[in-house]
Order: sequence, then C-alpha cells, then structure tokens
Amino acid sequence: NMHTDDLEIKKLIYLYLINYAKTQPDLVILAVNTFVKDAEDTNPLIRALAIRTMGCLHVQEVLDHLSDPLRKCLKDPSPYVRKTAVMCVAKVYDLSPTTAEENGFVEDVRRALSDSNPMVISNAVTVLTEINEMAPGQNVWRLDAKSVPTLLAAVNECVEWGQIAILEALADYTPKTEKEAESICERLLPRLQHANGSVVLTTVRLLLNYEKYVHRADLLSQFTKKMVPPLITLLSSEPEIQYVALRNINIILQRHPKLLSKEIRVFFCKYNDPIYVKYEKLDVLVRICSERNTEPLLNELKEYAREVDVDFVRRAIQAIGRLAIRYESSADKAVKVLIELLQLKVNSVVQDVVVVLRDVFRRYPRNFADVVPTLCEHIDYVNEPDAKAALIWILGEYSEHISNISNLLGTCIESFLEEEDEGVQLALVNSAVKFFLKRPQQGQALVLKALQTATEKCANPDVRDRAYIYWRLLSADPNAARTVALVEMPPVELESANLSAPLLEELVAELGSVASVLQKPSRLFVYKKADKAGVPRDSEMAYTGLDDAEGGAVSAGDNGTTGGIDTSNEGEPELLISF
Repeated sequence: NMHTDDLEIKKLIYLYLINYAKTQPDLVILAVNTFVKDAEDTNPLIRALAIRTMGCLHVQEVLDHLSDPLRKCLKDPSPYVRKTAVMCVAKVYDLSPTTAEENGFVEDVRRALSDSNPMVISNAVTVLTEINEMAPGQNVWRLDAKSVPTLLAAVNECVEWGQIAILEALADYTPKTEKEAESICERLLPRLQHANGSVVLTTVRLLLNYEKYVHRADLLSQFTKKMVPPLITLLSSEPEIQYVALRNINIILQRHPKLLSKEIRVFFCKYNDPIYVKYEKLDVLVRICSERNTEPLLNELKEYAREVDVDFVRRAIQAIGRLAIRYESSADKAVKVLIELLQLKVNSVVQDVVVVLRDVFRRYPRNFADVVPTLCEHIDYVNEPDAKAALIWILGEYSEHISNISNLLGTCIESFLEEEDEGVQLALVNSAVKFFLKRPQQGQALVLKALQTATEKCANPDVRDRAYIYWRLLSADPNAARTVALVEMPPVELESANLSAPLLEELVAELGSVASVLQKPSRLFVYKKADKAGVPRDSEMAYTGLDDAEGGAVSAGDNGTTGGIDTSNEGEPELLISF
C-alpha cells in the first residue's frame, strides 16, 4: 500500500509505521527503500512527508539510510521540503549526535539561517536552540550579530510558532551596542499587536530583557507604554488565556509597579469570570492600586465580599485590610466598609472581618476605638479559633472603651477549658491580665479565675507556663507586669507579595512560558534528556521535545497548550506537563 498515489492513504500508512516502529524495528527496515524513493518524488509534499517520517521513526537501523535523502532535501528547491528537512536534523541529532556532526547536518542548519524563506529560517532557529538544549556546555550555536538582521526580516513573515522561536532567540541575545539594542526593540514593537498571546508575551519578555542595554529614558518610557494596550487586550480572550495573561502581568508589575495603575477598572471581576481568574484579578488589583484610586476599589471589593463563594469573599476582605494597612488615608473608608460587612451577620464574613480588623487596629493603635463596641455586639457570631483569638485580643487591648467588658470576658473565661485551640486560651490569659492592669478593681476576680483555670485545669503546657509567669509577675511586681503585658506592640506590616529579586529575573527571562504561570523557574520542573549510560544528567530525566515544523515551540499560544515530552527508550512518550 505504500506505493499508492493517494496522498491521504500514504499519510495514514506513514503514521501507522511511526507508531509501531519502536516495537517492531526489524519490520520497519522493509519500508526504507520506499521512503528513499519517495524522497526523490516530483511532488514536494511527498518528498517532505518521506523525510519527516524517516526522522520520526527514531530507529537506529533507519538512520544509516536517512543520511543521503536528508542531505538532498536540505538543498531542495522547495522551501516546504527544506523546512521539513531542517526539523529532521533535530531528530537525527537526538538519536545520534555523532552522525549529525559527521555528515555536516548541523552546519547545513546553520547555513539555513541565511535561507530566502522565512519559515526555513524560523525552523533553523528552533532546531539549533533544541540542539543546544540537547548538548549543554557544547555551545553548538550562539546567535551572532550577522544573523540578527536576517531574523528581524524573517519574523514579520513567519507563522506565529516561527515568530515565537525567533523572538525567544533574540530575547536571549546580548546586543553588542546600545544602538543595536534600540534598533532591535524598535523593529519588534509591531509584534505587540499580534493576535497570538504567546507572541505578545514573548515580545514583552524581549523588551524587559533589553532594558539593561537601553539607557535612554525616553525610549524606555515609550517601550513600557507600548506594552499596556496588548496586555489589556489579552484580558478580552478566553478565560484560560486571561489566566495566563494575569499570571504574567503579576510578574511584569513587580518589575514596573506603575505600569497599569491607570487601568484599574479593566481588572474588575465580571459576574461570569471563572473563580481562578477572579483570584488573579484580585491580586493584580491590590498590586496596581494607588492612593488616589483606593475609593473605587474599596467599593468594588465590598461588592465582592457579598458573593457566595466563601474563599473569594475571604480574599476580598483580606484585600480590603491590605489597602487599609498600606494607605493611611484610606483606612477610615476601609474600616467603614468592614463594619458594614460585619453587620450583614453572615457567619463566614464575620470571622474574616474580625481577623482583618485586628490587623488594622494593630497598624493604627487607638485610631478606631469608637468601632470596638460595634464589634463587640457581634461576639456571638464569632466561632472560628482565629477570629476568637483576634476578638479576645481586641477586648484586652481596648478594655477601657468597652462598658460591658466584665461580662464579655467573663463569658469567654467560662468556656476556657472548652476551647481546643491554644491561641484562643493564650489570648484569654493575656486579655484578662491586661484588663486587670487597666481596671484593677473590676478585673481582679476575672484575672484570678483565668489564671487558676489555666494553671490548675489546663492540659496545655504552654498555656500553663504563660499563666504561671503572669501570676508570679503580678504577685511580685505589678509594675513589671505592666511593662510586660501593656507594652506597645510594633505596628503590623504587610507581608511582601513580591518575588525575590533573583527569582524575578529568572521568571522575566521565561515570560510567556509555563514557568511564568507556575511562577517557578523551568529548571525545577522541566527535565533534561538522560545521557547514554542511562544516568540522568544534572539529576534530571527528560527533555522538551520537538515534534515537527508546525508545533515545535514551547510557549503558551492561543491554543493554551504547552508541554514537555519524556522520550524514554520504552513505551509511548509521557506528557510531563499539560497546560
């Protein structure tokens, strides 16, 4: 059937042979003569199909018969055949680097960088990059200044995967002069308008990488302004692409915090956004918010806190607290919003609001004493350990502003032994001591009961030790106890949500790939191909493989697919990462 003139049937037969070549290599040898004959067919599609199939068979016995047809196809008059033959060189190198070097195939691919067809050039870049990854340390190919103009000319005419390959090669290139860096950036700015999200993000990666080579402030400002519209446009795509864009935007904003500060409304959550997109939008909103636009964001967050998804509501309430702590001018508005949410008397909302208010009170001590009585009215709704500990801390800290503090603390101490959480018990002991030190006459009975319960009946050694220390301090020197218990606590500070500088640089260099979505460097999850002895090189076990000219780039494109292939000696290729 291989001798058929029907191209569709021939494709199916070749596909069948590829699938069964590894399990039956001896039988595949019988088809070699037909492959060699088809490689000289008058139809360029059949020539390309034959050379591609011979490369995909991945059988050592076929390699001996592949060299002559491949050499001819690399110089074929048809660009379609040439671009397919170039990809075949990567497969030959993977199977036998020595054969690829001795037959001059790698050198032929280097020469293909000067080809007249842009698709041949882009495939040559992809193959040389792949060979570099297969042979780390050998420096098989390094982009030089002579090839840069050719790549810049070819990038406009390639399909999107070819553009990504060229852009990635240029992003890793080190310009010789500042003028060359400026020229490359200006030539590639139109790529930001491409419909494919991966092309856009790879171009952004190049511009960010070249910032260290361009020193003109006006040009740098121009480049960053040009990034904004395409990044915003990505948020009009499908939810999966939005998620990829938002994860990358999160990294970009850590390099340029004010890049999207004027576009805050674009990141407001829509009613039909998937929850994973909403989470990322919340993170970006808090990151880009400035002091002048906190009010509209607080109003928006208040609406999010009324939604049904408990986790999303919790994140929205935490975002309100982060804004209050970051911007003192917005703290009043934020606390008002939190009190409004508290008065909804929704169980999960009450717990989160109490914890956030505790942090706000620590950031601005004595500023919000007037809202503490309102908070105390909702004590019956507080039932989670973190929220209980937070509320009891507030009771002790603001005991002089609460008229019925004795009843509130007394009720809590009654259930001391029923509390399973250590944090709640410790907070009760601390608050009872604070209350006694601030109001000795009213608090004496309470503190005595709390300390007796903690020392005599509590099974937790930490709680007992804390109670013993306070008891001895109060008995020996009340002034010393005052110094310990009523000490002014340091204002709470926001935990930095930023990545460390070295990690940020690594992720910026891998923008638009799975690494930027996971926010982990690729070296932590992409494996290198094992060496010939079967021992993984650098403790890693596989490599990101090439399939063919149409789908070789490893980036998050419009189809949202990125992968690494483990080409082991047995069985089918195993997909390591599917995005």
